[in-house]
Amino acid sequence: MLIEFDDRASDSPVIDRVWQSRSAHAGQFHSMATCNWVMVVTRHRGSTFLTVRGPETAASVADCPADGEWVGIHFRLGSFMPSIPLRAISNRKDLTLPGSKRTFRLDGSWWEYPGFQNAEVFVDRLIRKGLITTDPVVVAALNGQTNEGSRRTEQRRFVQATGMTRATIRQVERARQATALLLGGKSIADVVYALGYYDQAHLTRSLKHFIGQTPAQVGRQEEQLSLLYNSE
Repeated sequence: MLIEFDDRASDSPVIDRVWQSRSAHAGQFHSMATCNWVMVVTRHRGSTFLTVRGPETAASVADCPADGEWVGIHFRLGSFMPSIPLRAISNRKDLTLPGSKRTFRLDGSWWEYPGFQNAEVFVDRLIRKGLITTDPVVVAALNGQTNEGSRRTEQRRFVQATGMTRATIRQVERARQATALLLGGKSIADVVYALGYYDQAHLTRSLKHFIGQTPAQVGRQEEQLSLLYNSE
């Protein structure tokens, strides 16, 4: 296996998941489309830096160096950093913050890099400083609650808070759910029926675009995917 992953749940209202990974050797993997933005701490060959990544609306092939270590904080939909528009860092237009081996600079202050176990403490500090906030209208809509106001206003707030439209979010989440079902042993026909794809060809087009693999390729060890987990 190219990359070994470990992840855990979080009790933070803005964190979806915390993960850590390590590469055994250099290679490439399929980076799946994702609706979440993420902060990633990279440690490689004596260097340490923090990168803010936006959502990805299509799969891509990513390079992985040997002997790298990463800690990632996936944030819940509806949370965002007002100073860093998500659309500006979407689709691998990542923002790497200036820093040293132990600290990085954000909003004029120096911060210690978060670790796998203390991510919540780090994020709570950012929230108290107003560097991370949540749009309650978007969160309510994601939870199926009806919002007052115009549809256009809701769509605008959706893009601001998530970097994506609601339609794109649904498509990405369905493709990731289909991948999880296939990895769990479900047949292609069962996945087509369970998730409402028109037919197998529709599922194949969706997975090739959002996941980077066809349904038949999902699960092959020689074609590793990025971290996939069941979001709450």
